[in-house]
Amino acid sequence: MANHQKDFLFVLIKSLSKSEKRQFKIFASRLETSSNTKFIELFNILDKSEVYDEKPILKSGIIKKVQLSNLKSYLYKQILVSIRLNIPSQNIRYQLREQMDFATILYNKGLYKQSLKILDKTKILALDNDEKYMAFEIVEFEKLIESQYITRSIQGRADELVIQAKELNYRNTISSKLSNLSLQLYGMMLKTGYVKGDEEYAYIDNYFNKHISKFDEDKFGFREKYWFYNANLWRSFLVQDFLASYKYAYKWVTLFYDNPNMIFQNPVFFIKGNHYLLESLFMLKYKSNFKKYLLLLEETIKDPRFPVNDNIASLSFLYLYNNKLNYHILEGSFDESEYLIPDILEKIKIHSEHLDEHHEMMFYYKIACIYFGTEKYAECIYYLEKIINNKNLIMREDLMCFARLLYLIVHYEMGKDFNLESQLKSTYKFLLKMNDLQEVQKEIIRFLKNLNTLYPGDIKKEFIKMRERFIELEKNTYEKRAFLYLDIISWLESKIENRRISDIMREKAKLINR
Repeated sequence: MANHQKDFLFVLIKSLSKSEKRQFKIFASRLETSSNTKFIELFNILDKSEVYDEKPILKSGIIKKVQLSNLKSYLYKQILVSIRLNIPSQNIRYQLREQMDFATILYNKGLYKQSLKILDKTKILALDNDEKYMAFEIVEFEKLIESQYITRSIQGRADELVIQAKELNYRNTISSKLSNLSLQLYGMMLKTGYVKGDEEYAYIDNYFNKHISKFDEDKFGFREKYWFYNANLWRSFLVQDFLASYKYAYKWVTLFYDNPNMIFQNPVFFIKGNHYLLESLFMLKYKSNFKKYLLLLEETIKDPRFPVNDNIASLSFLYLYNNKLNYHILEGSFDESEYLIPDILEKIKIHSEHLDEHHEMMFYYKIACIYFGTEKYAECIYYLEKIINNKNLIMREDLMCFARLLYLIVHYEMGKDFNLESQLKSTYKFLLKMNDLQEVQKEIIRFLKNLNTLYPGDIKKEFIKMRERFIELEKNTYEKRAFLYLDIISWLESKIENRRISDIMREKAKLINR
């Protein structure tokens, strides 16, 4: 699990691959006459350490405590310089920045014509790859040079640069406004969660339309379209319009498949777009398209041209395996999904520095759901307790809530009446503290509380009664999302018909012909 309190230098060193460590030592040996310099010794000590501890460093005698901070800063910088010098050449942004640096060097030496030649080629490369911010910076540099050195090689050169600058500034302004709107909507999601009624829906809708009405999608380039779809997606998620979220996530992903070079230049945007598309399809229970795009995503990530680094590897694991679990839950094929669990647990360890607690706990919840579907209740409780005992899930109270509700149902299934009573009280207290308690959650608590007071002959009638109540709640726009976290209706039907919940869910999945 990512621990942001660790020493930054220590975390950076631990993130290095074997080849990066070897490259750094070669690079460092060029800086000093001896490989046994202080900063290399510090690097070696930290590289061999399991946890960050200053005692071995000071005990080694390479430096005094008052000098340690400066030495760490110097080492940190040299590691970054070493990595920068060995970045793969296919990364377009690094290529552009490198060429800009070369042009600056030539400009500072008074070699204006050579500098302009590099800038012109770099600008074409930037525009071909939709790097408009960099292209604008290049044009501004060209204007600066032209104001000092008149080449006279192109008539109307000044007018040409002014027109380019205005066009790029206009497009960059649109992208900036749309990305601002997207970020603000995402911030609302984190702060207040999904809308809970018509009043909140109207507020989000008015806010969004006020900021989006001035834009014309038909005039957009790649970057503007990306942010336009992004903003629309967050609006549709906020108001729980999952059909609209599917529409804009589909446009987002199609935008990349129509511009395949952008997949490899912007892999993070591509992966995230696919995740939101799959999440929307999961919400809509669109099983056939879910499988299609999941396989397509996995195939694309395996493409040799797809970039590989720690961040992309972690995101690929997170979204691929999250959606593999979702597919089995959607299909009701719990038994067939158990093979994924050991692989997921191993990869969580591998990517621990790059996963936040929310995503790790979400994996545990879905693993618990898989074990619940296979009726392995002890294993289910084990993973639910990992969530319930976590005190840091402030931003995702809904995850904690449904983990607790599933925990109650599992205790009921196991016949642990004493534990059920105490857990009911604990869960009820927790739910009272939540600001966005839904009617579904209230009904589950009332239902489980009443079960212990019923005669055995009346329990089935209560199951039937509650099933009808939940079917009505599922039709409510603001309540239906809860049933995707916890399929209480299928569980009730399994009790009424005395069958496995996995069989119920599998049959339902077959009936949904999508």
